[in-house]
Amino acid sequence: MRLIFMGSGAFALPTLRWLSESEHEVVAVVTQPARGSGRGQRVTRTPVRAVADELGLTAIEPENVNDDEIVEQLRAFGADLALVIAFGQKIRQPLRDALPGGCINLHASLLPKYRGAAPINWAIANGEANSGCTVFQLVDRMDAGPILSMTETPIGSTETAGELHDRLAELGIETVQEALTQFADCKIPTGTPQDDALATPARKLSKDDGNIDFDKPARIVAGHIHGMTPWPGARAKFISREDRWENVTILRAQVVEDAAAASASPGSVLEQGRIATRDAAIEVLEIKPSSGRVMTWRDYANGRQVAPGDRFTSPGS
Repeated sequence: MRLIFMGSGAFALPTLRWLSESEHEVVAVVTQPARGSGRGQRVTRTPVRAVADELGLTAIEPENVNDDEIVEQLRAFGADLALVIAFGQKIRQPLRDALPGGCINLHASLLPKYRGAAPINWAIANGEANSGCTVFQLVDRMDAGPILSMTETPIGSTETAGELHDRLAELGIETVQEALTQFADCKIPTGTPQDDALATPARKLSKDDGNIDFDKPARIVAGHIHGMTPWPGARAKFISREDRWENVTILRAQVVEDAAAASASPGSVLEQGRIATRDAAIEVLEIKPSSGRVMTWRDYANGRQVAPGDRFTSPGS
């Protein structure tokens, strides 16, 4: 099958590498233009463009993939369909209609749950037990098209968004492979319509989303920590008994039962260094002070002499 591959972010890379070695032919790679980044605004290729160049694939970087001349350029490749993964531009109907099989998309959630820009983060932050990948046909509404294939996986109890991202990127290969088999012999699959009543939004994250609220159930606090790691980072303020304070980022934690939490204020440090929440406690596994390196809780607690009477609050409080 002749494919146009549309992608920009790292989530797309395992599938692109697999396609380059498969029986399918990637006739063109479409990605976001190289842009300046960092303090020096150094122009950097997207991860997909870097791998396309490495593999010797034809790549184009349109500012707007829906421009008439770009649509005609893509039509001229004679592809059967386009596969879209972490691309970053909305694909409108004229482009979808330019390819016999239209455009299909690999999305990092179990649709219709978590439609939007940050499905991995919100699935973990909301305490979901499972996540996965879905391939669906693109339509005008975001992440709402008919489903072609889906692969499910459990979320680990201390798995971060960054770790789940990498697992789902690999899991996406088999999800795409299953979807592509449905186009064999020039067939155009209809897919399974999504139930919009079950749709869950997964809006783009902001920096403020990282702020930890300890006055929530421990399961939600721990899920929030893992869902915000590595970005924007689950942030809190540590305040000692002597009112010394510093901002920290908590990277990993686990829920623990602690009878003392029932009578403690949320955010209070308990015996054994646990932190009280609304209904139980969390045990911090990895933490990073704002001016230091990632360390274990033991190293952090020993260095700051953390003890009952100390507390954690949301940043800025």
